[in-house]
Amino acid sequence: MNFWGYKRPDGKVGIRNHVLILPASICASDTTRIIASQVEGAITFNNQNGCSQVPPDMKLTMDVLAGYAANPNIYGTVVVSLGCEGCQMDLVVEAIRERTNKPLKTLIIQEEGGTIKTVEKGVRYAQEMVAEAGLLRREEFPISELILGTNCGGSDPSSGLGSNPLVGELSDRFVEMGATSVLCETTEFLGAEHILARRAANKEVHDKIYKIVYDYEESLKRIGQEIRNGNPSPGNILEEKSLGCIHKGGKSTINAVYDYAEQLKTGEGLIIMDTPSNDAASVAGLIAGGCQLVVFTTGLGTPTGNAVAPVMKITANKKTYKTMQDNLDFDASHVIYGPETMEEITDQFMRDVIDICNGRLVKAEALGYIETAISRACNYM
Repeated sequence: MNFWGYKRPDGKVGIRNHVLILPASICASDTTRIIASQVEGAITFNNQNGCSQVPPDMKLTMDVLAGYAANPNIYGTVVVSLGCEGCQMDLVVEAIRERTNKPLKTLIIQEEGGTIKTVEKGVRYAQEMVAEAGLLRREEFPISELILGTNCGGSDPSSGLGSNPLVGELSDRFVEMGATSVLCETTEFLGAEHILARRAANKEVHDKIYKIVYDYEESLKRIGQEIRNGNPSPGNILEEKSLGCIHKGGKSTINAVYDYAEQLKTGEGLIIMDTPSNDAASVAGLIAGGCQLVVFTTGLGTPTGNAVAPVMKITANKKTYKTMQDNLDFDASHVIYGPETMEEITDQFMRDVIDICNGRLVKAEALGYIETAISRACNYM
């Protein structure tokens, strides 16, 4: 089975052909919004970070900014900074160039003479890139060129019983075809980390699975919080959620554990990325890592999306699919209620995923959802 995508000069393959107007900090976000709103084919997002951050937090922000620019769905990037933020232009450009050689332009608001002058030049840059991107045509590629992200949020019992096992079947198929599939949300491994560790390819991966869970608990204990005594949200009862959450990883061997927003590789099979359970922050880490597509399970329903990559929403809750059709892309309730077999439903799910890879918009794209949150270690300075 193949899909149709866009070949990039760095060798990666995208399923979208966006021009990214990248805000280096919160102080540039409104300017990038104005630029992107004037150019069809350009995208942006609200970056709440980029300044007043301790070094570990600034690194997380830089990794997401550079990772978004390097994502295969991006043709080229126009970086906009204020000029005095922590994520200085030269640092952002260096981080992007370490990951990709795609087209890149830069604008510093303080040097351009203010917002209006920056917008004028930014619109010209964006229009030029969109015109260049429009000359590209989709080509046929094997599934092995894809990196599939998996995520969940707003869960209920149907998630663990239906939609998560379905995503696990999809993940196993991707792995069998030579692709990479990513399991994430470290806080939702709590109580199930030993099950995942048994599936590790080697001792290094085994030990790192335990380490990321331990480190997450310790980081919360340092501010007086005990996560095993509470729940991240009303839809997440930790141990039960964990046992359902890990179904998204199917039955494949776990070959590696990556840090948040770290650059992922194709052809690596099932891997883990260390992310929080917060939906937008977790999805951001996956896409910054290079996922061209994220499949997202939900029981209660969620509008979560992303500017850079499609986020396909799946539910196995009949009522939720009926009431939240504005936001949901696939009805997985037949996994629980039938009459189709799991293999038949997985076949249809796979066809829908390939259709999205070939250009069909998911609901979040059609609605214009671009929310981004970036994982953080501590408060702003």
